[in-house]
Amino acid sequence: MSNVLTPVEVDPPTVDDRPVQQMQYWAAVLSVALSAAAFCTTEFMPVGLLRYIADGLSVSEGAAGLTVTAPGLLAALAAPAVTVLVRKQDRRIVLWALGVLLVLANLIAALAPNFAVLIAARVLFGIGLGGFWALGAGLGARLVDSASAPKATSLIFAGVSVGMLVGGAAGALIGELLGWRWAFGITAGLAAVSLAAQVASLPKLAVEQRIAVRDLFGLLATPGGRNVLVTMTLGLLGQFAAYTYITPFLSRQAHFGGEAISALLLGYTLIGLLGNFVGGALAAKHARATLAAAIGLIGVPLLLLPWSAPQPLQVVALLALWGMAYGAIPVVLQLALSEAAPRSTEGSMALFVANFQISIALGAWAGGYLIDHAGIGSTMSTAAGLCAAALAVLMARTLRR
Repeated sequence: MSNVLTPVEVDPPTVDDRPVQQMQYWAAVLSVALSAAAFCTTEFMPVGLLRYIADGLSVSEGAAGLTVTAPGLLAALAAPAVTVLVRKQDRRIVLWALGVLLVLANLIAALAPNFAVLIAARVLFGIGLGGFWALGAGLGARLVDSASAPKATSLIFAGVSVGMLVGGAAGALIGELLGWRWAFGITAGLAAVSLAAQVASLPKLAVEQRIAVRDLFGLLATPGGRNVLVTMTLGLLGQFAAYTYITPFLSRQAHFGGEAISALLLGYTLIGLLGNFVGGALAAKHARATLAAAIGLIGVPLLLLPWSAPQPLQVVALLALWGMAYGAIPVVLQLALSEAAPRSTEGSMALFVANFQISIALGAWAGGYLIDHAGIGSTMSTAAGLCAAALAVLMARTLRR
């Protein structure tokens, strides 16, 4: 295999074969960002609902964490599979189909009569999630000119922060006030709105060259790409081993009430939204250094939170630092990988998405195992150790260079 992939040739976005005006380009970017928010809301909704799902369906909180693990694993499989199977299909139509799948998955979850049906709904959602991120994460660069691509990419990944906001904080609040089923029902409505926005604004996104299976491994062809992928895996394992179970920590260890937890998760994500744009701006010039800083600033709060639980102000400050750092991670990772493999294609992006989702799933599973067998303190400490390992891997590559 050669060290780089041949770029996928695409038609410029057109409507009725005429160039789309600049305002329409940005409307399309915003529609993709809204869909990203809807997908991430659905993905992280169980983080704020774990206690309510566990009580409502008579399962442990560790078992309820499977609602995060299951879609992550399916998304990891779906990202490369959808990329290959859709062949040269207009990406606009594929994204619409994935939006329909998102609406259905949320409706099934809201109406699930038992835990098995809820997991089935999350599996269905995972297929849509993997397909959306494999095709949608890189759309910013296709919808606007090259000079505006970093800004468009940051806007799309801002949808991740907004989704975490709605999925975590609002999910916890809705679960407290109305019940967990209403949370999924409301998310189905958000998904329907995002689908309508895409139908109204996305231009034709034709692909002249289909993705082959061998194209999925373009990132592995470069030492820098391999290094960032390993760093990414370790860092995200730590992030989601801890974040998936942040609600039990805040409730049991730090003794915050339900409304206070909702406010804390809201603050976590709002400052993460700021981190998204700050991280994107810094990574445009210094991608690897920004990635190292973000990982380090995730590890520090994870290490200190168990010791700070009796001090509410310290918990709030550490959560703010954690939220700021993680908010930068998605866009910084993509820019770091683009720097490591500048000619990466949709196939490489599919591998990126698969790795991201496997890391989320395994992190959530590991955190669930630890919280059931060793407690939340051990979960946080282990997560901090994984972040330290990620930082060591990234720095080792930098030192060798």
